[in-house]
Amino acid sequence: MDGVLCDSEPFICEAAVGMFARRHGLVVQPEDFLPFVGTGEDRYIGGVAEKYGVRLDMAADKQCTYDIYLDIIRGRLQPLAGVHEFIAGQRRAGRKLAVATSADEVKMLGNLTQIGLPPSTFDVCVNGLEVTRKKPDPEIFLLAINRLGLAPAECLVVEDAPSGLKAGKAAGARCLGLTTSFPADELRVAGADWTAPDLAHVPADAIAGS
Repeated sequence: MDGVLCDSEPFICEAAVGMFARRHGLVVQPEDFLPFVGTGEDRYIGGVAEKYGVRLDMAADKQCTYDIYLDIIRGRLQPLAGVHEFIAGQRRAGRKLAVATSADEVKMLGNLTQIGLPPSTFDVCVNGLEVTRKKPDPEIFLLAINRLGLAPAECLVVEDAPSGLKAGKAAGARCLGLTTSFPADELRVAGADWTAPDLAHVPADAIAGS
């Protein structure tokens, strides 16, 4: 979802910075969150808390982060280039679609609704609360693939982060890396079979046979 359908990273970072200031009186920096992009909100704010020696009340701190986040994305969060056209094209081709995100359900629902792709757009939606092991573990993709009723080799995982690509490869899927967050060479090292700038420029052979 993040970095593929939309770029919510600046907004969740803004919200998390606000949470640390509001609840802990602590000024943290946006770059503090970079090592934890794509790992789910527990690790996203938890990793920064560890860096500063802050003990979180995870439930309350996440709720504060989401309250700030859902407010600031209104009218600001937009779909990335080619998203609606790509999804419509795959639907016309009769392909199944799934969202598999490390984000919690509240963020997933907020993002999809804001960009005009409600969960009903997809055959399957899996969020980070439904798995115990986060990316780069393949659990979330294996769960999505199972719910789709497909074999891993039939599926194309589209990811923007090395951890997600490693998870996709470990699940046995082909992988397309979008360079919305990381450069192409890092994505290829992580396992991307193809790279593209966005869903408006997906290589034809990436979806052939899907």
